[in-house]
Amino acid sequence: MPKPPMPAQVAELFARPNPAVVAVLRPSGSPMSVATWYLVEDDGTVLLNMDAGRARLHWMRKRPHVALTALKADQWYTHVSVRGPVVRWEEDPARGLADIDRLARHYTAAPYRVRDRPRVSCWVRVDHWHGWGEAEVR
Repeated sequence: MPKPPMPAQVAELFARPNPAVVAVLRPSGSPMSVATWYLVEDDGTVLLNMDAGRARLHWMRKRPHVALTALKADQWYTHVSVRGPVVRWEEDPARGLADIDRLARHYTAAPYRVRDRPRVSCWVRVDHWHGWGEAEVR
């Protein structure tokens, strides 16, 4: 897997509001994946945000490494996959749900509709990436 930085055309594809799946490790060491929203920040980290009651949040805190695959919406075989550690955590309620609202606006152009559940944000540093289809670098 290549290391950052991504070529410009790959970074532009990855920055779009693509369908995505994040994988984390369960306590047994087995992987678990789930669909997710993500947002590439200006510093290159990837913002993820979860309901504070999710089991994967607990698992991620114990083993803070994730893999994320973003699929081009109309061509799922074109995708960008990244791996890296969580480098920062923040409670989103303390920020007025600002992070989940940024994610929701990125994907839906509207604020997040569920306002009564605490949320947690994390930022993942991209240590490795690879692309396929239009994102493949030869």
